[in-house]
Amino acid sequence: MNHSGAESNQRAAVEVTKDKNGIDQVVLQNTRGASVRVSLHGGQILSWRTDHDEELLFTSSKAIFKPPQAVRGGIPICFPQFGSRGLLEQHGFARNKIWVFDENPPPLHPNDSNGKAYTDLLLKPSEEDLKAWPHSFEFRLRVSLAEDGYLTMISRIRNINCKPFSFSFAYRTYLSISDISEVRIEGLETLDYLDNLCEKQRFTEQGDALTFESEVDRVYLSSSDVIAVFDHEKKRTFTIQKQGLPDAGVWNPWEKKSKSMADFGDEEYKKMLCIDVAAVEKPITLKPGEEWTGRLELTTVPST
Repeated sequence: MNHSGAESNQRAAVEVTKDKNGIDQVVLQNTRGASVRVSLHGGQILSWRTDHDEELLFTSSKAIFKPPQAVRGGIPICFPQFGSRGLLEQHGFARNKIWVFDENPPPLHPNDSNGKAYTDLLLKPSEEDLKAWPHSFEFRLRVSLAEDGYLTMISRIRNINCKPFSFSFAYRTYLSISDISEVRIEGLETLDYLDNLCEKQRFTEQGDALTFESEVDRVYLSSSDVIAVFDHEKKRTFTIQKQGLPDAGVWNPWEKKSKSMADFGDEEYKKMLCIDVAAVEKPITLKPGEEWTGRLELTTVPST
């Protein structure tokens, strides 16, 4: 299954392996040696490494890799519900399901294929899913790793029902950071946010940049399409670009909450920051036959 764009250059590669529970994973590697590992469990990215083999995503040392548990870390997909805003289980069911490969994915755009490795995964509802959420859909996820190490996730969700349906959605990105008290976020200034620690009440961000000294669990509304996370100690900036996803969640459980989570180490909150690129406040509604696209692009650049 080698559908990397650079057939002439053998090093942009797509390889299938199995985890210890026998679940397939896809490893994408670009020509410079950066890599991304995606599991069919949840269509979830579990690893994104630089060409110096440095891991950019956080996964808890206590994460559980057995479906139907969701994996604590990487980039889980929240669909068709974000958080507890609805009747389904927390963050919906997509992140707990076993997805399938699309053996014949549509090709990349010719301008887009240089040195890029990619894979397409599909999720269709099971009988059980349709009982919980009675809407037929096809969810196509394309994960690609470009020559410059950019990681892109594109979700296409199509309504193959005879009636409309609505959903909320998020890519929940667990970033690996040096120290939560040394990190700042830019791109959320002056925005309204819903505070999950205050019964989803609405507030307005007053700070120039967001920094952390206690638990944070917020959804910023109608944010710009670029958010930057500065990690001073690592001299690294994550740039998060999004399309079709107006909102941005920010989460760090801090000390007390960390101790109450079975699949999360007591001290691990210091090394992670969760950013959701999401459509939460206004659910997305699809008419029969309609398709929605939501895109996330992650990059890192050295910073001072």
